[in-house]
Amino acid sequence: MSSHQSNHISFGTDGFRGIIARDFTYDVVRKVAQGMSDYLSHKHPRADKPNIAIGYDRRFMSDLFARTMAEIISANGFSVTLSSTPLATPAVSLLTVKGYGIGVVVTASHNNHYYNGIKVKQNGRSAPPAVTAEIENYIAKAVPMKPNGAAIPVKDFRPAYTDYLNSKVQSSKVQAKLPRPVVIDFMYGVGAETAGTVFNSRNVIKIRERHDPLFGGISPEPVEKNLGELVAAVKKHKALFGVALDGDADRFALVSDKGQYMTPCQTAPLMLEYLLSKGQCKGKIVQAVSMGYLTKRIARAANLPFEETPVGFKYIAEKMLAGDVAFGVEESGGYAWKGNLPERDGALTALFVMEMAVKTGKTISALYSEIEKKYGKSCFIRRDFKIEKSIPNKHSFAVKIKKKLPKLLLGHKITETNTIDGLKIVLANDWWVLMRPSGTEPLLRTYAETDSQENTRKFLDLARKLVEPK
Repeated sequence: MSSHQSNHISFGTDGFRGIIARDFTYDVVRKVAQGMSDYLSHKHPRADKPNIAIGYDRRFMSDLFARTMAEIISANGFSVTLSSTPLATPAVSLLTVKGYGIGVVVTASHNNHYYNGIKVKQNGRSAPPAVTAEIENYIAKAVPMKPNGAAIPVKDFRPAYTDYLNSKVQSSKVQAKLPRPVVIDFMYGVGAETAGTVFNSRNVIKIRERHDPLFGGISPEPVEKNLGELVAAVKKHKALFGVALDGDADRFALVSDKGQYMTPCQTAPLMLEYLLSKGQCKGKIVQAVSMGYLTKRIARAANLPFEETPVGFKYIAEKMLAGDVAFGVEESGGYAWKGNLPERDGALTALFVMEMAVKTGKTISALYSEIEKKYGKSCFIRRDFKIEKSIPNKHSFAVKIKKKLPKLLLGHKITETNTIDGLKIVLANDWWVLMRPSGTEPLLRTYAETDSQENTRKFLDLARKLVEPK
């Protein structure tokens, strides 16, 4: 994600991140702005320079960092418009298909409050790795221009985003038909900025929507350990379900009517099955290598092509732009489907799940038990652990471990080993484990899915032994 050497700025899975006042400073922001300007000037040497939209989240100083970026890019002769309010990341992606050639968001997404960062958007999604790699090279050599004092135009971009959401799901009609309340947890993030117009029904209960740059003392990441308040609110209000959006509102998490946190490996099949039932699912199913087997089984049953990508929504977005993709999903709570931008969007996913509940007339737990009956149980766990030293080369790490694998794991034959992003081992019964070194820090991320918590834990323990043989 972030780079610890102050002289090299790298755009990781999605954007550059750093600790405020250490890796993320005004000087760094100016350097990034200049590097981007140099890159764009090189790509557009004549008068056809792209217009640039700049948004920012609710973090400490995000608005000031965004203005600094705007001043440098403007000094380089580009037409820049700055958001007048904090803005959801998917809204900035939308602007890049509505007259802006490039979108920039000052955000550190789901990271702790002491981080900030920068994401670059293009063609309705995150700039692809080839583009960010070129921008990094320009940033390394950049010498920031002095701001020229020109006034920066400011605009409220929220109405354009609200119109887009309403054009995809008629939110007021769907919300009026909800049989029971739905709880939305904004985790103090930027999703709350459009909550008044998007989630404007009496049937919607909003929690943690006030502006708090400290995010209530947790990181605004919609994972189970951070969603105690949402689970409690779902139970208290006997809600139909609960949803949570992350700090920049592109990720989504679901809590069932029973107050059960649904992993993305359980949420994705619910959405996919509903899309299939609507007859809206023609094309390939694409998911990150850290995702589960239920979506794979549904694709198999529906005779749909299926493909896995490295971790990072930008890889799914590329597939969506390049070919006929019906549904794309990543393990950290990013969902996209045909007919929308090739971008994850927390608010849109929340509206989609409301529509699913209204149209099927069933609770999340009832819909999910149907999935389990048809396709089997999913118990997914992710566990990160510290290792002695960081592993810079994921591929050689994967190859080394692959060489020493036994024929059987947990009593099942290994049928597949995938090395596109770390090492994923798939067994004959679809159970799998993925080992992904961080690359930037001495950390190994492990993910596994089997039919029970006990088996999944066993699989994760086994993975750790494979990495650290005692």
